[in-house]
Amino acid sequence: MKPHNRFTVLIALAATTALLAITYAAYADGPDKLTPYKQIATVTVPSGLAFPGGGFDISWVDSATGRYYLADRGNSTANPPVPPGIDVITTKHPKFLYQIPLPNSGGTNGVVAIHGAGYDPDDEDGPGTLVVGGTDSNTYFIDLTHPFAAPIAVSTGGQKRADELAWDPKDQLILIANPDEVTPNTPFVTFISAVTHTVLGKIAYDGKPGDGPAATGIEQPVWDGLKGAFYIAIPKTTANANGEVDEINPTARTITRSFPTTCGPAGLALIPGQRLITSCGDVIDIATGKVLTTVTGVAADEIWYNPGDERVYFGDFTSIPVVNGVPAAASPQYSVIATLPWQGTPFTPPPPVFHFTHSVAADSVYDHVFVPVSNTGVLVFTDDNDYGKGPGGDSRQSE
Repeated sequence: MKPHNRFTVLIALAATTALLAITYAAYADGPDKLTPYKQIATVTVPSGLAFPGGGFDISWVDSATGRYYLADRGNSTANPPVPPGIDVITTKHPKFLYQIPLPNSGGTNGVVAIHGAGYDPDDEDGPGTLVVGGTDSNTYFIDLTHPFAAPIAVSTGGQKRADELAWDPKDQLILIANPDEVTPNTPFVTFISAVTHTVLGKIAYDGKPGDGPAATGIEQPVWDGLKGAFYIAIPKTTANANGEVDEINPTARTITRSFPTTCGPAGLALIPGQRLITSCGDVIDIATGKVLTTVTGVAADEIWYNPGDERVYFGDFTSIPVVNGVPAAASPQYSVIATLPWQGTPFTPPPPVFHFTHSVAADSVYDHVFVPVSNTGVLVFTDDNDYGKGPGGDSRQSE
């Protein structure tokens, strides 16, 4: 059972008219609501998220337009085979809309939706642009006004997949990582203009002077508008065996600081108070670069901070822990406050059918949480009693 928040305590102490008039908005923004999470939908997609034979990677919610995007790697065992692409699902009343095809046969990896750049830089309220990392080392820019038109492909110059990425709206840049490069290349990140769709520069993680430290991989990046910098999780380097988070200047395209971590991070999210949280639980103060605490009970891949409910969702392979995204007033500690009511299938011993995830994203308007599960579909959860309707309704157009 979740701890009671301050509103519940006040209502219990003084059931006055004023207290009963506490708005839904104030209630929804509290870090610890009372109702348990419920699964409200299972959205099926054409591939069935088959594994083996396919799978999925990163997902993204664009709360401004009410769309969930999933990098779906198709289903080679289906008859006929289902090609890879981007599954598009509505977030208000979750349902599958269509799949966006890509011109490569290898599959999709990272995905992010951006606005105010690329195809229509003056249209802040339109459907936007989807940016996708391909297993062919291309970065694809998709005009969501015409999602089935041929995308613009920008090569990162690598031999392996272009994977996780982040968006800098100030400088209109995409940072995307090639984590799997080996001799003659090393892992690197690429800076791409979302306006001209050209490569502006790179940082190689090769340990050479002026480059990044020698690294075994590169994981989830995030953009911090207040600092005007990217932050990116590096699981292991020659300097930091337990990993680090690097701060990157987007215009100089250099690493400005490195924050040692304790647990080899993969996922990374920016949370209130100018802090970062990693998928293995380190909470880092950006001002000092110090690990303030390490949350116990989490060990995930992708993570997602939802400003709608101020919670961090951890895409573990067989569960989804939920951490309060802001510290309690009396304590600097963060903690697991819930786990979504779903349990995956461990990889050992090998089961007849795998059910697992490693990806999660949430809509900040409705607080709907999307969890893709292999051989199942996309599970949708909420702990919101009125499913985000509230007294003010929805400011977006109906779906």
